[in-house]
Amino acid sequence: MPIIDPTKTWEPLQRRLETTSSERQRVVLSAVIEHMKAEAEPNLDRLMDTLNDAPDYHFWHAGHDRGPKGTDGVRTYYADFVASRSNVLEYAIDRLVLDDDCLVTEGFLKQIYPGSYAAQIGIPVDDESAYYLVVSRQLILWPVDADGKIQGEDSYHSGPASVTVLTEDQLPEQVLADAS
Repeated sequence: MPIIDPTKTWEPLQRRLETTSSERQRVVLSAVIEHMKAEAEPNLDRLMDTLNDAPDYHFWHAGHDRGPKGTDGVRTYYADFVASRSNVLEYAIDRLVLDDDCLVTEGFLKQIYPGSYAAQIGIPVDDESAYYLVVSRQLILWPVDADGKIQGEDSYHSGPASVTVLTEDQLPEQVLADAS
């Protein structure tokens, strides 16, 4: 069983989509599912196509908003995210709240980080040449505009709940391919 299964990120949303009769709520769910799949691929153009013309991200940590703003800021954020090789993730959503304008997801975010990048952003690691599985609790609000485009993300996270060094045989193929 792989340590990270990206498909588990959008499976709860797809299950909800199958039982949701409201067309507007189906639009909201579909926008976020498409966004999640594009992020996992990763396909920057496809990902940016899920966003409106002026996306506004809020990443709240220690009382400060560190989220990118505007199309250029968000595009740069995602390009840097992929370049950091920390884009291999699974968001184990255990709570989903939906209305006509916003989806709220909450769960444990499991993410693989190269040790050097983890250290750079303040995650405590012993070996910067190793890879780490970092798990944190995350809540995201996904506002969606009248055109079915995501307006941004409002993200709140606990900080690392656990940081575990990974052996090479635990790394997914995507990570191994990116490392070579």
